[in-house]
Amino acid sequence: MKMELPEIGPDERTPLVETLLGLIRQLMDRVAELERGHQELRDENARLKGQKERPDIKPSTLEKPEKPTAAADDGTGKGRRRGKPSGPRTEELVIHETTKVEPPDLPPGATFRQLEPIVIQDLKIETWNTKYERARYDLPGGGSVLAPLPAGVLPVEGGHFGAKLVAFILSQHYQAMVTQPVLLEQLWDYGIAISSGQLHGILTDNKDHFHKEKAEVLEVGLTTATYIGTDDTGARHQGKNGFTTAIGNDLFAYFETTDNKSRLNFLHVLQGDRRTYVVNETTLVYWQQQGLPGRHIWPSCVSPTNDTCASPPKGCFWVA
Repeated sequence: MKMELPEIGPDERTPLVETLLGLIRQLMDRVAELERGHQELRDENARLKGQKERPDIKPSTLEKPEKPTAAADDGTGKGRRRGKPSGPRTEELVIHETTKVEPPDLPPGATFRQLEPIVIQDLKIETWNTKYERARYDLPGGGSVLAPLPAGVLPVEGGHFGAKLVAFILSQHYQAMVTQPVLLEQLWDYGIAISSGQLHGILTDNKDHFHKEKAEVLEVGLTTATYIGTDDTGARHQGKNGFTTAIGNDLFAYFETTDNKSRLNFLHVLQGDRRTYVVNETTLVYWQQQGLPGRHIWPSCVSPTNDTCASPPKGCFWVA
């Protein structure tokens, strides 16, 4: 039987409470001792009868419990429970609103003693629509000028959805894995006037900077890594079977989904957007073994960019 004493604040630790807590701890220790003795007798009885005794299952060693230190002792010699904060859990929270609450129907003669604070954590999600009245001026020489929107208001040129809303949509879909139909219903429930086409555009259009960042992660990771690991697994996208290749180590991770699984495909994933080829002696020997027609091999030049060398015909290769 395992019991834990309730948490009692310093203001409630009167001498009587401390005495009762000490008696409870003594009783709990005595009960634990009796349980151990009772189990030993049961195990001995089982051995005499030729039965198996109760197995001694050790606790998991994946996470070794931290030893209580002097700073963690709460004054009772037991130390505080592992993982429990030593101070008030809400002392570092930002307080957005403070409301004073009075008891209803106070009897005559009641006198004020003190305020006892309690912090209630909650989440506030609401629509916030801003109308920008942009001033337009006619110019003396003809034409007009329109005041631009403040910087950071629109993440996409010509859009009608603010940066915070777009960030929320991207986070819900790509991080929380919320599907587009469910996300659309969620936005409608919040009061956002958005169509399925507009939502799809936010999720898929003008994402070149994300693809660029993804390519840079692979390039920098491969350049600085002392080792890499790779693996692939089956994946299904838009009703078609494919393969997702993972490349990375402890410092970076890169994922690419393609429609086939081969050595050439892996080399393409490893190169990212670049495509480089090497034609050397091994290549020439392989071409000869495979019977590649000689007309596909362009005469040897010092460099493909050499002005004295003509460009190779289509379908041919430089032999450097």
